[in-house]
Parts: sequence; structure tokens; C-alpha cells
Amino acid sequence: MKIRCPWAEKDPLLMKYHDLEWGSPVHDDNLLFEFLVLEGAQAGLSWVTVLKKRESYREAFDNFDPAKISRYNEEKIEDLMNNSGIIRNRRKILSVVTNAKAVLNVQKKFNSFDSYIWQFVGRKPIQNKWKHAEDLPAFTAESENMSKDLKKRGFKFVGPTICYAFMQAVGMVNDHIIDCFRHEEVKNEIKIDF
Repeated sequence: MKIRCPWAEKDPLLMKYHDLEWGSPVHDDNLLFEFLVLEGAQAGLSWVTVLKKRESYREAFDNFDPAKISRYNEEKIEDLMNNSGIIRNRRKILSVVTNAKAVLNVQKKFNSFDSYIWQFVGRKPIQNKWKHAEDLPAFTAESENMSKDLKKRGFKFVGPTICYAFMQAVGMVNDHIIDCFRHEEVKNEIKIDF
């Protein structure tokens, strides 16, 4: 029987996400943007609630294409507000459009969102060795630095806790507990595409 991080045992969807995605290094700009949006959408809610709506988010937000999203108008915002497949919070929906524009600006300046965002961990994943899930922090100095810089660049819903959850999701930190079967797998997945 495989040992997993305890949070992944609560729901089959969480288990699948944990086993296949969480903590694996992500370097695709659109997927990084997707995770930033989903982590922001999760604020105040459970992660499983967001995961259940993930496919609807992909459809509603043009597969997280920042160029398309940056052109959304008020009519599109109203359509999104009426879409029961996503979290219908106006501030969160508007933040996706704002953040899409900010991603485009970052891509112009840094050549990719990937090269910008990975600088906050020195361009390689931080390998933590937590024994218990309760040892994991809610945020770190790195996520605070990321949050400050993202906010300076106009991003919304990017507080230090959201940034840390994003870092965990996209493999900037390996926060699988050491007994979890994914800890070593993720550690060995390291590949740098810069």
C-alpha cells in the first residue's frame, strides 16, 4: 500500500491530483497561469472544490490563454458571472483578466512567465523534508517575496499563502512528506528548462 500525504486521502480527486501532479515541476506558461488562477480562486474555499471545477475553468477561460483573457470585456465578465461551473465571485473573475494582462507584461520583460516565476527559488525546486503534514508552513520568505513582486506588477489574489500553495502545486517546493511515495519521485523529476 502506498503512503501518501494525509490531505490526499480525503477524496479520490485529491488522490489523483496528488499522485499525478502536485509538486511536479511545471515550466509551461499557460499551466503556470492556470495554477495561479486556481490557487487564487481557492481563497476561502477547499482545494477539492476548485479541482471539481477545473475543467469548467479551462473551458470558461479559454484554456488559460493570457492573450485571449486579457481582451475579455464586460459582456464576457457577465457571462462568467452566470457560469455555474466556476466560482462566481466578481473580484476573483476580474482578477483573472487583470492577471492575464500582468502575465503578458512579464512575458515581454522576462521572455516567459516561467523564467520570471522560477527566479524566486533560484530556478530549482526547494527540496523539503517534512516528517508530518502539520510541519508544512502556510508561507515562507520566498512566497512573501513572490507576493510582493507580483503585486508590484499588478497581480491580484497573490498573497503569501496563495503564492506558497502555488509554489507547492507547480513543484517550486517539494512539500510531499518524506514517507510519501511521491517525495522521491518528485525529487527525481527535476528538470530545468531555462
